[in-house]
Amino acid sequence: MKFHQLVVPVVASFAVAASAFAQSYPNKPIRLIVPFAPGGTTDIVARVVGDKLGKELGQAVVIENRGGGGGSIGATAISKADPDGYTIGISTVSTHAVNPACNPKLGYNPLTDFTPITNLARTPNVLTVNPKFPAQDFKGFLEYVKKNPGKLNYATSGTCSIQHMVGEQFKLSTGTFILHIPYRGAGPALNDLLGGQVDMMFDNLPSSMSHIQSGKLKPFAIAWNKRLDALPNVPTFAELGLKQVNDPAWYGLVAPAKTPDDIIKKINAAAVKALAMPEVRERLLQSGAEPVGNSPSEHAAEIKAELEKMSNLVKKQNIKFDGT
Repeated sequence: MKFHQLVVPVVASFAVAASAFAQSYPNKPIRLIVPFAPGGTTDIVARVVGDKLGKELGQAVVIENRGGGGGSIGATAISKADPDGYTIGISTVSTHAVNPACNPKLGYNPLTDFTPITNLARTPNVLTVNPKFPAQDFKGFLEYVKKNPGKLNYATSGTCSIQHMVGEQFKLSTGTFILHIPYRGAGPALNDLLGGQVDMMFDNLPSSMSHIQSGKLKPFAIAWNKRLDALPNVPTFAELGLKQVNDPAWYGLVAPAKTPDDIIKKINAAAVKALAMPEVRERLLQSGAEPVGNSPSEHAAEIKAELEKMSNLVKKQNIKFDGT
């Protein structure tokens, strides 16, 4: 028997085995890596969707927070996991656009080391201050900041995080100088803002919303396409003449590269169903997030576009990753 006659049954057997593997998936719990500390928006979106995602798939989805490096530590862990569908993770503007644009020595490639699954949600960014801040609206805020260059600071979830980039874009757009204070996640940064250790924060709205509603934080502007019903008196950055600062954040779902297509389709279908559930939509909307649930190819296009935008910004402004 010739060699090429042996290849056909071997390839056919492999295809059958792969198909059977996908059909039996999942038969054990799934790990969902959140590349930021508990308490931030990424964590909130993951936990709101994760429980229902697990019920749709028939297995528990176990949240694992891997914070640090502006999300790069967790993203690296996702990229290096076995591509068997049992490790998936959250993709963000920080992990898949800002960090790669800032840090040429990053341990992963956002376009080749992941398989996009879906965009779970979009959220507005919001500029908040501690209520003790000596200004009552954005106009007064900007006047005070301009009069005190280098004396005020803003907290973020880490160097080259989306909050950092929004803050730097704000500084460039307004001609102001505010010190950057990076933390290991949005949760710790938010805690220090609430405690008065820092002056302001450019945050994703869901992690700040409850504190805004309780009066523990004062919002001055949001990055969104219109004013929010929940915050009707808070203008958008676009209204204030700062269109460059008006981009929202997003939170997707990705798997390691080479994860089988059939498994990606299963997870995508389960995620889309979860996002359509009234209780999930309500919880996301109440926290300030807008459910999405698009296709793998659509989320891949979002990642690519965001990476190009952030790469241009980093190059133009000569922003350097300092390892903080």
